[in-house]
Amino acid sequence: MMATIYLTSAYLAPVEYYAKLYACDKAYIERYDHYVKQTYRNRCVIAATDGPLSLTIPTEKSENLKCPMKDVRISDHGNWRHMHWNALVSNYRNSPFFEYYADDFRKFYERKYSFLWDYNQEICELVCELIDIHPIMEGTTEYRTDFEPEEKDYRELIHPKRDWKQEDVTFTAEPYYQVFKEKFGFLPNLSIADLLFNMGPESLLVLQKCVKLEHE
Repeated sequence: MMATIYLTSAYLAPVEYYAKLYACDKAYIERYDHYVKQTYRNRCVIAATDGPLSLTIPTEKSENLKCPMKDVRISDHGNWRHMHWNALVSNYRNSPFFEYYADDFRKFYERKYSFLWDYNQEICELVCELIDIHPIMEGTTEYRTDFEPEEKDYRELIHPKRDWKQEDVTFTAEPYYQVFKEKFGFLPNLSIADLLFNMGPESLLVLQKCVKLEHE
């Protein structure tokens, strides 16, 4: 088990992210990093009829070029809540557990949130509850660059443009049933929503198998 970890805020983060939350005693979710687009901070990747599909939350432009994550505001541009919910419904309605969890997730696409960090964190807390993992999570109070040996910094490791197969020695993508598996084969490290909708209560067992020790 990893004692204390640091993670960026993330929207319906990939399985890799939740494997870290499963394996830790405490997680600090970064609030003071500079907001960067094209990361999991405001996007997730789900399975769709044409293959992996990125869903991106639009954010308001800040006068500060180095806007801290805690101050990033969600934009209503493009009716994104309606589009994201429709994408989840259309691509997962035939998955074994979508109807079981639909009401839990629907509220995040009906209610307006001002700040991205708050939105992400509330979804994350819901997902942890549904999977039955119970990490102690706190928002950071400053941006740190120095860590103790028992602390692990994963803030930049979990990133859509980084190859987890090469760079993350503590994660392996354990295969599980997916609705489009016959069409595309197994699509690894998609959003945690994909795991939940396909595997339901067995999501916890999958996460357990995703965790690797560094010396393995």
